[in-house]
Amino acid sequence: MNILKKKTGVYYLINAVLVAALFLVLIIVINTGTLNGYYTDILTFALINIVLAVSLNLVTGILGQLVLGHAGFMLVGAYAAALFTKNSELSLTVAFPIGLVLSGLFAAICGVVIGLPALRLRGDYLAIITLGFGEIIRVIANNLKITNGAMGLRGIDSLSNRNNPGAMFTYAFFIAVVVIFLMFTFVRSRHGRAVISIREDEIAAESMGINTTYYKMFAFVLAAFIAGIAGGVYAHHVGVIDPAKFDFNRSVEILIMVVLGGMGSITGSVISASVLTILPELLRDFSQYRMLIYSVILICLMLFKPSGLLGRYEISVPGLLHALIKKIKNKKSGEV
Repeated sequence: MNILKKKTGVYYLINAVLVAALFLVLIIVINTGTLNGYYTDILTFALINIVLAVSLNLVTGILGQLVLGHAGFMLVGAYAAALFTKNSELSLTVAFPIGLVLSGLFAAICGVVIGLPALRLRGDYLAIITLGFGEIIRVIANNLKITNGAMGLRGIDSLSNRNNPGAMFTYAFFIAVVVIFLMFTFVRSRHGRAVISIREDEIAAESMGINTTYYKMFAFVLAAFIAGIAGGVYAHHVGVIDPAKFDFNRSVEILIMVVLGGMGSITGSVISASVLTILPELLRDFSQYRMLIYSVILICLMLFKPSGLLGRYEISVPGLLHALIKKIKNKKSGEV
C-alpha cells in the first residue's frame, strides 16, 4: 500500500511539473507577442471548451445520462458573472473571481431545479427535458430587460489588455487544470465508483445500498456548476453575450466533443475539445469546404471508431513513461 501511494505521489508530481512547464511556455510566448492575439483567443476558447466537455462527460459519460441542454447552464453562468462585474463597484480584478463563483452557484441552482424532476426519467425522456430547459433559458434571456433581450449584453470588460494580454488565458488555463484534476480525483474516489456503478446497472447499484438519486443529482449539479463557471469566463473573454450563441446547436457541439473523445474518458474530452476548437480555424482557408471536411472527419470517426478516440481509457504521461522504461528493461534483460 505504501509503495502504491508513493507511486501515485510521483505520478502527481510529474503531471504537476509538466502542467507548470506548459503554462510557463505558453504565457511567455503570449506576453512577449510571439503568439498573437488571434491564436491566444483560439487557445482560450479551447480551454473553455475543455471545461465544458469535461463537465458534460461527468453526466453523459461517467453517470450515463444523456443531457442536451448544457449550453443553458453556460448561458446562466455567463449572465450571472457579467451582470455582477458590470454592476459591482469593485475593481474588475476583485469582481471577476467573485463573479465566477456566482456564475457557478446560479448554474448549480438551475441544475437543482431542472434535476429534481428530470433525473426521475431516463434515456430519451431525460434528453428531451434538458433540451427544453436549454431552450427555455435562451427564450427567457431574449425577453428580460436585465439581460438586454435579444440585443444581448455588451460592454463586458476583460482582464486582458496590452500590458497583460494573457490574463484571460491564465484564468481559463488554471480553471481547466483544476476541473480536470477534480474529475480524475472524483472518478477514482468512492463516490466516483458509485456514480460509475449507476451507469453500469442502476438497479444493481441501488440494491447494493447506493443512493442513486443523491449521486445522480450530485453529478448533475456539479456539471452545471462547472459549466456556469465556463460561461463566466466566456462572457468576459468575448465581451458580449448573445443568447443566440447558446442554442441547441451549442449543446450538441459540446456533446460531440464528449462522444468524439470517448464517453467516460476525461483525457479523451480534453483532446477532442482541443481538436474541434482548433480544426475549424485551421480550415478557414478552405471556407467553401471547411464544414464539409469537418463533417466527413466526424462521420468517418464514428463509423470506424464508434466508442470515440479513447473509449473509456485515459492517457497518463507518467504511465506511458513507466511502460516505456519497463519495456526497455525487459528488452535488455531478454538480450542478456
